[in-house]
Amino acid sequence: MKAALLRNIEDLAVVSVPDPEPEPGELVLQVKACAVCGTDVKVFHHGHKHIVFPRITGHEVSGVISHCGPGITDFHPGERVTVAPAIPCGRCHYCRRGWPTMCDNLKAIGYHYDGGFAQLMKVPAIAVANGCVNRIPDNVSFAQATLAEPLACVINGQRLSQVELGDTVLILGAGPIGCLHAELARATGAGQVILTDILPERLQIASFTGAITVDLSREDILTRVRELTDGRMAERVIVAATSQQAQEKAVELVAKRGSVNFFGGLPKEKPFINLNSNLVHYGEFTIVGTHGSAPRDNRLALTLLASGRIRASAYLTHTFPLEEIHQALQAAESRQGLKVVVTP
Repeated sequence: MKAALLRNIEDLAVVSVPDPEPEPGELVLQVKACAVCGTDVKVFHHGHKHIVFPRITGHEVSGVISHCGPGITDFHPGERVTVAPAIPCGRCHYCRRGWPTMCDNLKAIGYHYDGGFAQLMKVPAIAVANGCVNRIPDNVSFAQATLAEPLACVINGQRLSQVELGDTVLILGAGPIGCLHAELARATGAGQVILTDILPERLQIASFTGAITVDLSREDILTRVRELTDGRMAERVIVAATSQQAQEKAVELVAKRGSVNFFGGLPKEKPFINLNSNLVHYGEFTIVGTHGSAPRDNRLALTLLASGRIRASAYLTHTFPLEEIHQALQAAESRQGLKVVVTP
């Protein structure tokens, strides 16, 4: 089969590699679509502590089951599925508490195991056993189904943020994740959703979400949020951008007893921010982070996509064949649209 093999940092080539063969409890997928995540771009440029080269990356994947290994009874060749890439062990302290995203032995497709930038992808037995493989609803396309993974992370994030009916939800960053946050908040009953960005063109693309948009290149965010909330500020602030400045500003924008979610991680060489802790002390708000999702979130994401409450087609702005993987990564890195999909 053909695969985009990352042989070292910034050494990526489409090459021929042996077809994967399923061992007991494993599946092999014929990959139909694999979306590019911002993490894929970072891994291309900087590698990752969990990646040993060479590695096939790509974790927002959908496809058709082509082969089932011995012992598989719940799945059959020809079924359309997605794979939740974060694989919990199911046995550690955190898994047993029902917090699989905190698993002490967490493994991931595209990091510990070869991913979806290939014609075929093997699904390890532990992923199958722990509910990571989910059937795609009939009215959801393969490309649309790749949104299940980022949407699952957004679901986890809003659960941690404790978004409630009637809340004002403020989202800093209008990329794919910010748009998913906006749509999910509106779908689950937020009173108003405010979506901000420093790039006017991003906000124009994001208009389909129905959120109130604030152009940070022209408007003062503190003044605008005060106007929109009668001075209360936002009950939920979600930082959907990799920005120290946005994280620092978020604590000034949150209402009393609200929550701030640092959804976008910072670069490992610059992970620190300046935080006015008195704002936390007197405002009694919480600060949380989100870095992934559980298999159950992936299943719920597919249900939301099938319902139409998340407008999946609006996110799919670029498609590239596997042979143009470099162009796909460049399109994602340059923020030309929203989601970039690779079709092997």
